[in-house]
Amino acid sequence: MEVLWAPWRLDYILGPKPDECVFCIPDHPDEDERRLVLWRGRTCFVIMNKFPYNNGHLMVTPYRHVSCLTDLTEEEAQECMAAMRRSVAVLKTAFRPHGINAGFNLGEAAGAGIAAHLHFQIVPRWNGDASFMAVFGETNVIPEHLLSTYRRLKPLFDAAD
Repeated sequence: MEVLWAPWRLDYILGPKPDECVFCIPDHPDEDERRLVLWRGRTCFVIMNKFPYNNGHLMVTPYRHVSCLTDLTEEEAQECMAAMRRSVAVLKTAFRPHGINAGFNLGEAAGAGIAAHLHFQIVPRWNGDASFMAVFGETNVIPEHLLSTYRRLKPLFDAAD
């Protein structure tokens, strides 16, 4: 049997499960690296997915706890789109992906893992990244540790300000 190394999963498996929404973050940036928050705007922020589909999997989410796209204010909607554009630019610089999937799922029936707090997914893709592991083993292989990815992306987000 093959063994895949994913050390960040142990924190999730053994660690306490949050009672609060994972997208409701503190007002201060003291925990940003631990929470993998890459950028903070006025109405939304960019965070890495702790359980990514691919290396560099990011999410854009409003600070305000809303569950539907139509619940966003015009300002929130505009800044979320600007944050998505910024995220795509950073991912293109850092990883040179062949493509990018971006979107959102509204509601549990549509596949939203955390349906109560709207979030937009941004997933870099490479030709051939869905290898036999994903198809037959139902396993994704993430080639870089999450904190290494965070430390590679964070300066690029900071430089864009």
